[in-house]
Amino acid sequence: MFRHVDAYPGDPILTLNEDFQKDPRQGKINLSIGIYFDEEGRLPVMDAVRAAETELLSHIGPKPYLPMTGNPAYRQAVQELLFGAQHEAVTSGRIATIQTLGGSGGLKVGADFLKRYFPGSQVWVSDPTWDNHKAIFEGAGFQVNTYPYYDAATKGLKFDAMLSAIEALPAQSIVLLHACCHNPTGVDLNPAQWTQLIEVIRARKLLPYLDIAYQGFGDGIDEDAFALRALADAGVSFFVANSFSKSFSLYGERVGGLSVVCPDKDQAQLVIGQLMSAVRRNYSSPPTHGSVLVAKVLQTPALRQQWADELTAMRERIKVMRQRLYDGVVAKLPGRDVRYFIDQRGMFSYTGVSPEQAEALRTEHGVYVLRSGRMCAAGLNANNVDRVAEAFAAVLAKG
Repeated sequence: MFRHVDAYPGDPILTLNEDFQKDPRQGKINLSIGIYFDEEGRLPVMDAVRAAETELLSHIGPKPYLPMTGNPAYRQAVQELLFGAQHEAVTSGRIATIQTLGGSGGLKVGADFLKRYFPGSQVWVSDPTWDNHKAIFEGAGFQVNTYPYYDAATKGLKFDAMLSAIEALPAQSIVLLHACCHNPTGVDLNPAQWTQLIEVIRARKLLPYLDIAYQGFGDGIDEDAFALRALADAGVSFFVANSFSKSFSLYGERVGGLSVVCPDKDQAQLVIGQLMSAVRRNYSSPPTHGSVLVAKVLQTPALRQQWADELTAMRERIKVMRQRLYDGVVAKLPGRDVRYFIDQRGMFSYTGVSPEQAEALRTEHGVYVLRSGRMCAAGLNANNVDRVAEAFAAVLAKG
């Protein structure tokens, strides 16, 4: 019956993570998978989340289906976190927000909606981008193209080329953008560049689709939402998928959202109705537990402050590890320009190593990074960063 079915080649990140698990070496270091680990190399349980969950478990009750749109308190909390509670787009009711199965679920529901109502549009993603971006939009039936983004020579941004490419796109082209902490490169636009880009988007009547999976890991919770709020201020209609996997350390709960910023409240009502239809066709309704935890934390002032402080500590720890990695490589390779280790932001870094050097890191040093050279800086800690610096120095010296 199924002999004609193609074999699945596997996901490069998850497959590499499986190889790591099978590696018998004691000193192996996993910098491949996008998960925040603490200073002891453990997946943390945030204290604010623990407190919220402990309270919830003391009042166990029935668990009915949520509405197709999700938990109302959670949806409100998402809007206020992304845009600010007093932002005009929030107070006027012109944002259609639903709870989704993680950020990926938000991307999928939005992609299905767009394919139905903008069937002639094409999607443009950064070169490079997270692999699943392309898969999700192609799966919805879109042709997916790339625009210039990462400069391999400078380990920075090709902003002029990016702007020129987007300026040439037809109206209603869908442009996927990383709001902060670009995955996989860690290279972001600064506020001035965002302002320039938003003007081009508005003038060309494009449809931006922002992905914000790492809010709080760049410069801060509000600072990392700059692009979203600036787009809303400019009167641009756009989509934004968000995730709490990393910022709440709730990976397995699949807690995400999709928000569509519309010109007015009436159009937002039309949009949310069809987002409900897309949800019904996909999974009917989202799960309860994670959304209740996130809403409880974000809408309880003491818990929200505790969560924000914990997230700040996570962000600052990553920055310290980036600095130590930079210092360690420079000590081994004086004069080598590796400032990109500290200039790039968030959990990920494009390390500049070739596929062959990435293989050498794994086989010779037990340091796992992707073949693209992407490293998860959140996997570094005081116990392994010096060994990682030695490994990088060794392979870079040969290159």
